[in-house]
Amino acid sequence: MDFLPLFTDIRNKPCLLIGGGAVALRKARLLSKAGAQLRIVAHDIMPELSTLCLNAGGECISGDYGDHLLDDAFLVIAATDDLALNRRVSDTCHKRHIPVNVVDNPELCSVILPAIIDRSPLVVAVSSGGKSPVLARMMRSRLEATIPASYGRLAHLVGQFRDKVKARFSDIEDRRHFWENALQGPVAEMVFAGNDKAAAKMLEDVIKKGAIDNKGEVYLIGAGPGDPDLMTFKALRLLQRADVVLYDRLVAPAIVDLCRKDADRVYVGKARAEHAVPQQDINMLLVKYAQEGKKVARLKGGDPFIFGRGGEEIEKLAEHRIPFQVVPGITAAAGCASYAGIPLTHRDHAQSVRFVTGHLKDHSINLPWQELVRPAQTVVFYMGLVGLPSICEKLIEFGRSPETPIAVIQQGTTPDQKVVVATLSTMVEKLQHEPVRAPTLIIVGEVVTLREKLAWYEKYDLASANL
Repeated sequence: MDFLPLFTDIRNKPCLLIGGGAVALRKARLLSKAGAQLRIVAHDIMPELSTLCLNAGGECISGDYGDHLLDDAFLVIAATDDLALNRRVSDTCHKRHIPVNVVDNPELCSVILPAIIDRSPLVVAVSSGGKSPVLARMMRSRLEATIPASYGRLAHLVGQFRDKVKARFSDIEDRRHFWENALQGPVAEMVFAGNDKAAAKMLEDVIKKGAIDNKGEVYLIGAGPGDPDLMTFKALRLLQRADVVLYDRLVAPAIVDLCRKDADRVYVGKARAEHAVPQQDINMLLVKYAQEGKKVARLKGGDPFIFGRGGEEIEKLAEHRIPFQVVPGITAAAGCASYAGIPLTHRDHAQSVRFVTGHLKDHSINLPWQELVRPAQTVVFYMGLVGLPSICEKLIEFGRSPETPIAVIQQGTTPDQKVVVATLSTMVEKLQHEPVRAPTLIIVGEVVTLREKLAWYEKYDLASANL
């Protein structure tokens, strides 16, 4: 994080703006809206900027900048096209520990002015740390479309009742649960419908009743194969409601970081023959946290019900009568195959697809090989890297041609994706020269031959790099 996001109260604070053109006007509008006491200095101050400043009770100084103008400044913005002057202002402000923003010159800034979604008192700020203001504005535009103006009225309503709620519920966790329920229930819907008075009355009644839903719940969330953008909206919404998040090694760190900042994160990673937390203990952890009244997110790579042992976890929850929700995720087979440019089915190559685990409960690979060598079928092996030599050997032994194409995909859908293509007879040797690391997915079948033509992800990256 290059800059720490802060919201600063500049009401009636002296703010110095150096510059008199269109860029300075944009900054002056922002400062004025926040209630700043404006002082503008420049040789030529455009009329609209001068009018804005004077109407807000500010001061316009026509002439040269001098360091004495910083004496009582709370915030300084340099919006000139004079690089030497901008650097002088920046250096002086840094020495005096005065926050300074130099427009379009982030290395001279101690503060950055973000792109803003204003739903006052709810304000959302987006910043690229000065690296790409255009990208920040694009993100603002996308966010604005998803945040209705009525959220500002909802924030006002909450502000009116904060003290009452604090007096009614002394425990901070009780207050948080109360507001979560209020802001996602009928009270919020009444505000969105434009009936603020009815919403206030409803909230008053709920406070008097002291109604808090402290019942625990578990969200079994499929996190997908790695790319955070492949998560569903529901997965993200529930993840951000959770008090506790249990995750394993197959869940990308960027996805774990999407949870609430105050949520407890519990690593329960498992690798082959190396379990940080045994599965039965994970099951009981879910029960324990839910019985404590917590909202618990269990993040699982891919889809929870495809080799994710999600069925075992919700069986235990059902035994203890704990409410749960299951959110499907994009399974590794679908995600990794798509990003590798390998269709799992194709009219000319494969009319069926089979998902198989590369090792069973006893760590064997005693699979129905006769069924796996049928023609016009794609076979996908999960967790098969360690057993790859045996997999290739058995498929050939039971009748699959040694020349059958096979692909091994490392960390599919992520920037670390790597795809190695060979045949059943050559893959083991090829991996000695092009090693991969877990997690991996193995695809066997004629569809692998399409990768050379359809590998869009790598081609897309190369095309992006040449922009």
